[in-house]
Amino acid sequence: MNIPIHTARRPRYEETLEPWGALKIIDLDPDVDAALIHGWVSQERARFWGMLGKPVEEVRDIYRFVDSLDTHHAFLVLLDGAPVALLQTYEPLQDPVSEVYAARAEDIGMHLLLAPATQPRPNFTPRLAGALINFMFTDSAIDRIVVEPDARNAKALQRLKTTCFELGPVVQLPEKEAQLAFVTRARYAKSQAR
Repeated sequence: MNIPIHTARRPRYEETLEPWGALKIIDLDPDVDAALIHGWVSQERARFWGMLGKPVEEVRDIYRFVDSLDTHHAFLVLLDGAPVALLQTYEPLQDPVSEVYAARAEDIGMHLLLAPATQPRPNFTPRLAGALINFMFTDSAIDRIVVEPDARNAKALQRLKTTCFELGPVVQLPEKEAQLAFVTRARYAKSQAR
């Protein structure tokens, strides 16, 4: 299926990921990108994303709602113009996650869904995670990134362990039991200095 991606959208962030090419983070357009995202979230591998069985119109409407918020944002991550991930960020103080940990104004929350891999790229996920962390820390008001994957999502938990996130408690959210993990600006800087 050939899905149109408007690479002409102004990037929010750009970085070169050697040896793979130019990484760009662009705003997700719910109307243009719904079929692409539906193709990702409707696969069994994305069951923790919580959209299995939803029709493309409902996925579009979910992202229209996200797009209407000032506190939650959705982005497409492109590598040399090809979509490789869906990134969502949010202000934890304006999200139910703030009820299960001591959220701060300088926190940003993150959700990441990788596109189905079309070619193997050794160590791609940690390198991509680093670029996404770089993007979030371009906002000088942000000092800590918070993630809360489903506690049963072994792949996500393994990725956190191989990056610079520090695991926090397992907490109960309305839709899942979640593993909290955090990385501060200082912890990330220290991990990059190694």
